[in-house]
Amino acid sequence: MVKWIKRLLLLALILLIAGIATVTVIYYQLKSDLPDVTSIQDIPLQVPMKVFSKDGELISQFGEKRRIPLLRKDIPDQLVNAFIATEDSRFYQHVGMDPIGIMRAASVYILSGSAKQGASTITQQVARNFFLTNERTILRKVREIFIAIQIEQLLTKDEILMLYLNKISLGHRSFGVGAAAQVYFGKTVSELTLSEMAVLAGLPKAPSRVNPIYSVERATERRNVVLGRMLDEGYITQEEYEQAKSEKILSHYHGAEITLSAHYVAELARHKLIELYGEERSYSEGFNVYTTITKKTQEAANKAVIDNVYGYDTRHGYRGATKVLWDPKETPWSTEKIIKTLDKAAGLADLKPAVVVAVNDKSIDVIIKGNKETVSTIDWDGLSWARPFKSDSRQGYAPKKALDIVQVGEQILTRAIPVETKDAQGKVTTTQQLQLSQYPEVSSAFVALNPQDGAVTAMVGGFNFAQSEFNRATQAKRQVGSNIKPFIYSAALDNGYTLATLVNDTPISQWSGSDAWRPKNSPEVYAGPIRLRQALGQSKNVVSVRLLDDVGLEKVTEQLAKFGFDPDDMPQSNSLALGSASASPLTVATGYAIIANGGYKIDPYIIERIEDAYGNVLYQAQPKIVCPECVTTYEAQQTATQTNPLATMTLTDGGAKVCAISPINRDQIAPSAIAPETAFLTRELLRTAVWGGGTRRSNTYWSGTGWRAARAIGRQDMGGKTGTTNNSKDAWFSGFVGNMVATSWVGFDDFNRELGRAVYNSNLGKNQVAGGEFGARTALPAWISYMKATMSDQPVYNPKRPSTISKVRIDRKTGLLAGSGSSGAFYEYFTKGTAPTHSVPAPMIQGKGLQRGGSSNLLYDDELF
Repeated sequence: MVKWIKRLLLLALILLIAGIATVTVIYYQLKSDLPDVTSIQDIPLQVPMKVFSKDGELISQFGEKRRIPLLRKDIPDQLVNAFIATEDSRFYQHVGMDPIGIMRAASVYILSGSAKQGASTITQQVARNFFLTNERTILRKVREIFIAIQIEQLLTKDEILMLYLNKISLGHRSFGVGAAAQVYFGKTVSELTLSEMAVLAGLPKAPSRVNPIYSVERATERRNVVLGRMLDEGYITQEEYEQAKSEKILSHYHGAEITLSAHYVAELARHKLIELYGEERSYSEGFNVYTTITKKTQEAANKAVIDNVYGYDTRHGYRGATKVLWDPKETPWSTEKIIKTLDKAAGLADLKPAVVVAVNDKSIDVIIKGNKETVSTIDWDGLSWARPFKSDSRQGYAPKKALDIVQVGEQILTRAIPVETKDAQGKVTTTQQLQLSQYPEVSSAFVALNPQDGAVTAMVGGFNFAQSEFNRATQAKRQVGSNIKPFIYSAALDNGYTLATLVNDTPISQWSGSDAWRPKNSPEVYAGPIRLRQALGQSKNVVSVRLLDDVGLEKVTEQLAKFGFDPDDMPQSNSLALGSASASPLTVATGYAIIANGGYKIDPYIIERIEDAYGNVLYQAQPKIVCPECVTTYEAQQTATQTNPLATMTLTDGGAKVCAISPINRDQIAPSAIAPETAFLTRELLRTAVWGGGTRRSNTYWSGTGWRAARAIGRQDMGGKTGTTNNSKDAWFSGFVGNMVATSWVGFDDFNRELGRAVYNSNLGKNQVAGGEFGARTALPAWISYMKATMSDQPVYNPKRPSTISKVRIDRKTGLLAGSGSSGAFYEYFTKGTAPTHSVPAPMIQGKGLQRGGSSNLLYDDELF
């Protein structure tokens, strides 16, 4: 017996030596093919790019793989325990490969004839995920073991565990437990219940088959296995096991938690990242991009554009059903068939497809997509707008009953709109009113920015990004119409004109060969001699043409270039005075920002900073900041000794922060684009275009073209200009309130299509918009909506008047110095050396000289407005 034991021991020793030799030979044979495992410390996890607002709201996510990298401290212990109990119970004991686990798996295989239990450790899975493929060969398995052992020598157990939990595929394009928690439950890992943790820990076995979205039954069965392993390993009590096992799994697909709709902004950010880092890195290295917009400003812009576009579309009439499913004379469809049809129908934005199942006298009953078998009613208030659309300039008669609008069997679009009601005590209640609707055909764009540094605070590039990714705020070049006039007037101010200069507002005929060009005012009202301030305020076309003609096309073109307009987009003719140049809304807004900030060139930007997946700042915007005082201080600093430099600089103007540059850097100081005097006077012109001039008491009051803004907002520190192109193909309004500049544009993507006009709808009452479409009526409402929502809590901001600007008391009718007996005199601003030197002759003061010709002006005193 002893003899046989000795022989067996000898045989075992021989086999052990042979095994070690075999493993050693295999190792050295494979050594040259094994990867350098030290690189695992440098291999980046594929994490999608995320785009955020300045205040941290998620705008979008780009990348094929969903992953949320986590640190060990971020992951609950029980979630870790669930994976260890299920995947590798001896994780903290083995050295990368587990002989006990291998023997256990082998014995199960021998007894059952199938591989019911895996033998790969968590470290081996890390080795496979990072360095190998999933091919089922012995050679791959051997490589996996060798790599796992090397990894164990290089990394700590917790480091290996975090690579595993962040890398592993868990189905539905989610990689790692952070993404899986979001995808399946819409939670962070810290919010998961024990049952949900067990669901995630059960996914590695077969993520495509046992996930709760694919099969709740299979996910439940697998979860219970995980809970059983946790109980066996002592991680949970029997009570916790029973409680978690009894929970029903509630799961559906959760996309990225988009908390702010700003698709056009996100797309700009995506293009910028690709420009900086290339496409592959941008989509996989987990860049976090923080933009300059905020939730408040962007949501205000979204609402302003959407409401304004719907407003235009509804007043021009209803274009009919999207589809007719059955004729009213035919047998109605069953509810089941209607629901199946609606499930396939596409909605867009806030529009939901619906089918008309009954038409009453002044209401209709509909089944709306997503509402199952529920029948909803659209009352007359949601129908009465829908007179027939004939053309952009013609609408049919206002409907008298619901049958004038729709019929049973039609597939339509519906929209829920908020309606406010006030009770007897004044309490306001907001309810949702269902409305017949349609997808608007008109387009729009809106952009707002901070004139002090060019930060874009809101941007909308169209009605709906899903329908059209074309960003009209940055990519569309449209004729700017009268929005160009302030820049032309600024050129006149630089060439001898003043706000009081009289220009002849009379019809023009300019001949070129045998053709005559006869620009006209709109409306065709002419005032004769008119001061520059009033001419801009009333948007006198012929005055603009006379200014360009006198200053010269070349000088005006050079002036426009100073504001950022591309000379290649400017026609070399006097039509430039009426806005025949083309520019994007962002370009226009940037030009107005230069006027608003005192004449300094700023560059619009939309990315504030870029961080890597772990919060390290890779890129920080360095915008040029408007700071007139900084230039002087910089020069003073340059002459100071190097041992006593000026370390910090914070300047304020009227309570509003202008800049904070520390230390002062000339590269950060916005350069001058136009003279500060010119900017100040042009800003005054824009204020007049909103507030008008004269006084009601003296019966000399007149309205500026932007009077609706004055009535709606009422702030003294605002100004702006309407713009309408020939045949009303483009409608604009651009201007400022305090320290915010914005441009609103409305038009059709089809350049040949006119905005037309809307006639009065007898169903809608006195507050409706009717008449021709132009800047003040079509584009201004969105601008007003945005400014009311964003600037109501902001302080009044009026920039300092340049020291070279003086106020002189002049006569309203002539622009000359007011005499002692002059009635209706007022104070006007003049650049040093340009004020009138002669007084009004006495006969004129007594009304015996020059007639007003309808001209008047705004009466100013020391306090503006």
